[in-house]
Amino acid sequence: MIGIVVVSHSPRLAQAAVDLAVEMVGVNGPAIAIAAGASEGVIGTDALKVSEAIAEVSSPEGVLVMMDLGSAVMSAEMALEFSDDPDVPVRLSSAPFVEGLMAAVVRAAGGATLDDVEREARGALRAKQSHLGDEEPAGRPADSGPAAEHTIQVMLLNPHGLHARPVSMLVTAISAFEATVTVANLRTGKPPVPANSPTALLAVGARKGDTISVAAAGRQAVAALEAVSDLVCKGFGELETTNAPAPIPALPAPQPEAPPSTKAASNRPLGVSPGLAVGPIVRMQEPMGEPGPAAELSMREREAAAERIVTAATSVALAFRAKAVRVNGAAQGILEATALMAADPGLIDAAVSRVTKQGHTPERAVWAAVGEVASLFSEQGGLLAERIPDLHDVRNRIVAELLGRPAPGLPDRSEPYVLVARDLAPADTALIDPKVCRAIVTVEGGPTSHTAILARALGLPAVVAARDAMDLPEGSVVIVDGTTGEIVVDPTDEQVVRAEGQVGRVVTFDGAGATRDGHRVQLLANVASPDSVAAAIEANAEGVGLFRTEFCFLDHAEAPGLDEQVAAYRQVFAAFPGKKVTIRTLDAGADKPLAFVTAADEVNPALGIRGYRTAWQRPELLDTQLRAIATAAAAEDAVVGVMAPMIATVDESADFAARCAAHGLHNVGVMIETPAAAITASSILERVDFASLGTNDLAQYTMAADRLMGELALLNDPWQPAVLRMIREACQAGVVAGKPVGVCGEAAADPMLAAVLVGFGATSLSMSPRALGGVAKLLRGVTLNQCRDAAIAAVAAGSADVARSAAAVLLEPTRV
Repeated sequence: MIGIVVVSHSPRLAQAAVDLAVEMVGVNGPAIAIAAGASEGVIGTDALKVSEAIAEVSSPEGVLVMMDLGSAVMSAEMALEFSDDPDVPVRLSSAPFVEGLMAAVVRAAGGATLDDVEREARGALRAKQSHLGDEEPAGRPADSGPAAEHTIQVMLLNPHGLHARPVSMLVTAISAFEATVTVANLRTGKPPVPANSPTALLAVGARKGDTISVAAAGRQAVAALEAVSDLVCKGFGELETTNAPAPIPALPAPQPEAPPSTKAASNRPLGVSPGLAVGPIVRMQEPMGEPGPAAELSMREREAAAERIVTAATSVALAFRAKAVRVNGAAQGILEATALMAADPGLIDAAVSRVTKQGHTPERAVWAAVGEVASLFSEQGGLLAERIPDLHDVRNRIVAELLGRPAPGLPDRSEPYVLVARDLAPADTALIDPKVCRAIVTVEGGPTSHTAILARALGLPAVVAARDAMDLPEGSVVIVDGTTGEIVVDPTDEQVVRAEGQVGRVVTFDGAGATRDGHRVQLLANVASPDSVAAAIEANAEGVGLFRTEFCFLDHAEAPGLDEQVAAYRQVFAAFPGKKVTIRTLDAGADKPLAFVTAADEVNPALGIRGYRTAWQRPELLDTQLRAIATAAAAEDAVVGVMAPMIATVDESADFAARCAAHGLHNVGVMIETPAAAITASSILERVDFASLGTNDLAQYTMAADRLMGELALLNDPWQPAVLRMIREACQAGVVAGKPVGVCGEAAADPMLAAVLVGFGATSLSMSPRALGGVAKLLRGVTLNQCRDAAIAAVAAGSADVARSAAAVLLEPTRV
């Protein structure tokens, strides 16, 4: 490889730029030497230091010298006069210092020649210039890469589109290629943005099912597009369904002495990570305030002030990366994505421009530049709006660095506590020690915020949207219920003892679900792929109530063949000999789009061609799948049932039963996920053998609330009386027909709600394996009559809160 010399007035800036560049290639990069500072603690450059640095990284392939500004160029030119090795070519580059160095290091790590590396460094600003509408710099070499663009169009398959983690992966992937890449969202019709800018990519607002146009120019344009296509087609590694942590039974609410509160549901705290915790409150300090007004910088001051922004941003990015090394899993991915945000060239350039053109102080420039991006994120709404706290954290840390203040962070405590904050940045949440921090309560945030994601990963109870949380007295003891969102302030000794008895308790399932008086209820597991079978077996599940088959289709450009499907299904069937396994046919569409099944331009995919409706357009896919299921079932000893998703009419049920019969499948059911299917369940059950309630979609369609939108999470609460009435209608139809009706949605994993479902007449409950123990325990403590009484009270309630409270009172284990 060639060697690289970095010449800068500032040792801190040089080291930070090198660290940032090395992050892109790891240990496999070129030799790099730094020549920075005139002498100890003095800003400037020294030709002798430059000469020594060139000798240090000398290579027959050559040495590239990167310089920041002014005297750095003159020092480098003078250093060439000291060179005593005519066989080592040395090139001084006019490339931009930070961007050029990163491009040069990445290109050199691939073994490129000195000419190619220097050309790549000089072209490092092309994406930014293209985005801003600037023309190509004069004197562009004719051989610097093809001017014509290569373009692909790909549909986003991952659940939340281009959010922070996929953006991080995309930026990292394209950095390995000699290509200028841009991305545009065809749904919005907005101009393309440079793919090396994380904030610009996030602002594209590309959701699941959107088609993005990716254009590339340069010598490795085609290879870069192939890398992007591979990431998108694999859903950025997010297509594998994961099982959520099991909720821990909540403390039964006391009988209210006064009528329940009628305040709007949107004002109620939301539990986002299940569990119970007890501890004294420790509040995080309020976030940093906006820097005050300051006099306009003189022209002479602006260049140095702008350089301070680059240095501070680089330092913050490196700090994020250092924290990422200390953690793993979701926390690591989030911190790495935030590091990219801190180093975002678009964000930094916007702040620098405010300094050089308007004379803003560095801290005010950063504050304003981030504010513009945050406003754009807020307009987009949804998941992008939930990234605003991450953006503000980046802003606060850069401003703190500029002002010489400590970076915001967690309280330093060794005693157990409950953390209360306005919101938590990923850098804070990822480093929480669960041995000390008992629970998290925030004023802001939602079910898909980083606080929620990382709290679940840490196994910590968490409550968000607790509007008055910062008013809670420091040191006061609270009980936090991460399942219900309840926060009990200054609890009684009895409440504390009861809650502490449940903290950290692992409840196991003995393999036979039943109420206290012996009424049998099958407790089954939801299985997303053969890889998740082990967890179901370990949890003693009585079988599988929902075997999702999407895993077999999602990573394919075309539908999988018969043999591939047979092999996949047999793995699950074989794991449960003699036990029930209910397999669901392909549930494509809406939040699970497939390029070869669903259209990318559906106006409202949730109400479009999804579930069983895909067979209207591609009936051969369903026939192949049914044939594969029949073949796999015949080869194993499981008791296999097959059901279709998203049934809305009686005719669809009859049609599906006939299709199954044609393939020798005679234990046939349907998913009840629409109000239409729920209220016609009695007629549907005349055509099929069983039904299973998908409560996630049933709540979505009953309440007209997108279940992927955090703002609507409270409407999607399965305790909503309207949803409960839909469930009751379907279950009662099963009782009258003498046919089993189970529940396989998230509602089955809530122990108290599971009892209500049994009271409605549900014959089986299927859930995440981790939830089985908690559900089994609660059912063992109550009678069938208690379940029925709780169901009657819940369905008659006027709100989800009242339904939950009424059921809790009637499900006291001591009640006869």
